[in-house]
Amino acid sequence: MRTRADALYRIAWRHAHALPTPLGYGLSRAGADAVWTVQRLRRGRTGVDQLEKNLARLLPASATAAQVRRTSRAGMRSYMRYFYEAFALPGVREEQILARVRPELPPQVHTDLKQGSIVLAMSHMGNWDLVGAWACRRLATVLTVAERLEPADLFDQFVAFRERLGMRIIGQGRGEKVFDRLVAAARDGGPYVIPLLADRDLSASGVDVDLCGHTARFAAGPAALAERLDLPLYTGTMHYERLSVERRRAAGSPWGLVLTLREVPRPPGLSGRELIVAHTRAWAAVMGPMLAEHAVDWHMLQAVFDADLDHERLARGHAAQEGRE
Repeated sequence: MRTRADALYRIAWRHAHALPTPLGYGLSRAGADAVWTVQRLRRGRTGVDQLEKNLARLLPASATAAQVRRTSRAGMRSYMRYFYEAFALPGVREEQILARVRPELPPQVHTDLKQGSIVLAMSHMGNWDLVGAWACRRLATVLTVAERLEPADLFDQFVAFRERLGMRIIGQGRGEKVFDRLVAAARDGGPYVIPLLADRDLSASGVDVDLCGHTARFAAGPAALAERLDLPLYTGTMHYERLSVERRRAAGSPWGLVLTLREVPRPPGLSGRELIVAHTRAWAAVMGPMLAEHAVDWHMLQAVFDADLDHERLARGHAAQEGRE
């Protein structure tokens, strides 16, 4: 199965950018519907099953099973749209990148970037690569961490491509700690926009947060980095929007992305781990309603809420992690 997925990734990387845009989007939608249908028929521990569990906690309590099901199908279409766009990005022109992203940013973002770097606590939403390319052109150089995935040569191609777009990427192997490397890189030059995907962390350093009335585990990294470097912390979302005729023509796509950021002030009177935990819970509280508003674009097919976790397995993993440290 891994070999088959590797082959599909290689084919997509080589050819997606050459497809006519309507065909590319059409194939991504058809692929999403096929995956969604097959996994719903299988039921049990599938990505779609977990996606629906996650969505059920974000959607209003009045949402019916049919509404959750429709949202999960639309969510898979959003997810596959992201994959198509990421593979096709090498063929997107500079002016199209700029036209595809609409920012909703507080003026303080630009003020802070004149003084130094900023940290963004982000979620698995929208199109990370496209928004990163836009940010390099309209805000500041993007500095971030990317998990090293297999096959290694394809990961290296993605990193090289992102770096050609202007980003600085720090590769992170499974279980590898890169915090000190990230701190060193953030102190080297700049200013930087430092976005970190932080809406899931099952490691011993993860923080229990309230997400839309349910306990979830988020990453402490953004708050820890902001505290170590004394930088402003923002959180936000990236969601898709249909484009009007004029902007659609400029973007070369029927879809655009909205980047929304909100500043999360540092909780006063705290230090150390207490500060990091409180700041993480603060940005989670700000992100929660934004995430719920655009739940269809949350590409979270893994367990993140406490109720879905295997706590005995988690405890064993934490004990093993602490034993290695």
